Amino acid sequence: MDGFSIRTADYKGSTLVSICDEELIGKTVTEGRLKMHISPDFFYGEIVDYREALRLMKVCSMVNLAGRRAVNLAIANELGAKEAVREIEKVPFLMIYKF
Repeated sequence: MDGFSIRTADYKGSTLVSICDEELIGKTVTEGRLKMHISPDFFYGEIVDYREALRLMKVCSMVNLAGRRAVNLAIANELGAKEAVREIEKVPFLMIYKF
């Protein structure tokens, strides 16, 4: 698997895009008291390739990313900061808000 699962939603007049590595859908990761469920309700809408995932990252107002490929795509294209990445059970997460 090398696609990305994406879901878009309108949130307070802005477009929110959630993108994750497709194989992570439905997985729960835990680290100490911190627990993150990569919910199909939040992250699943359709499967796209990296070109479409990158296009959506560039045009949206807010993006939530989960997974090594999704986060690396954003950082490699200077859309997010490596310092803002949080890992839980070696799964990276990144939130990007554009103002």
